[in-house]
Amino acid sequence: MKSIIVSIAVAAGLTFAGSSMSADMPPLAKKNGCANCHAIDKEVVGPAWSAVAEKYEHDADAIAKLSAKIAKGGSGVWGSVPMPAQPKLSEADNKELVAFILRLAK
Repeated sequence: MKSIIVSIAVAAGLTFAGSSMSADMPPLAKKNGCANCHAIDKEVVGPAWSAVAEKYEHDADAIAKLSAKIAKGGSGVWGSVPMPAQPKLSEADNKELVAFILRLAK
């Protein structure tokens, strides 16, 4: 029984360590509150950024679509919870966040 519990604990620890080491939330995202609703590898309020990256990986208009979504907000793509607009985010910071998100595609 102890060996099963230890195995589960080790597996959980490795899973957590692997996901947290794959990529870190950029300081820009933390500073602007993105991390309140998004995480890199799991759904929080909004979708995981890795899921966003995979969805838009082969979309030629991904940069424009995601930049507009960040600036103007929206809803319906990932569920009923709306994403609030981020109009105070500079265009350069917006593009930096989009580039980071799209680099997460596997």
